Amino acid sequence: MMKPTIHIDEFTSKMGEDADVIVVSFFVRDKQAAKDLMHWFEKGYDFVLDADTSPGEIKPNRYLVYIEMRRRNAAPKQIEEILDDLGTLTEYDSPDDWTMVYKKKRHDWSPETFAELVPLTPNEYRQRTEGDLNEMRIAAGLDVKPIYTTVSPDLQALQSAAGIL
Repeated sequence: MMKPTIHIDEFTSKMGEDADVIVVSFFVRDKQAAKDLMHWFEKGYDFVLDADTSPGEIKPNRYLVYIEMRRRNAAPKQIEEILDDLGTLTEYDSPDDWTMVYKKKRHDWSPETFAELVPLTPNEYRQRTEGDLNEMRIAAGLDVKPIYTTVSPDLQALQSAAGIL
């Protein structure tokens, strides 16, 4: 029913900026199974901001299920929890049975590999994407956009009090 591969950040977020949200997608071979999985994600995990299915078939009898979650350092463990729990629904017994695709390259799944490849904070995401875009802007003779890396002490105190650091 399900392909043992997760796709990371292949789609843009509906919930917010891509710098703030990681989009994880799964291929499922049945429309009803895709809907059931979407509901399972939404109801089973408080860290899943949203879940959705593709509006139609991607290929014959192939549907996508998307989940959106905050781009935070906890994401690798949260995804590992999902993959471990999927062992109760699929024939894939452990997270080791899974692979991940990031930037069109396939990798064996592990929280460590995920953390190495995927930006885990909004700042890290902007550093990577804006840095690459700034190189293209320079080559094109355009103005470079600043990348904000410092956080004011007031903002840092507010984030710390909110528990989002």
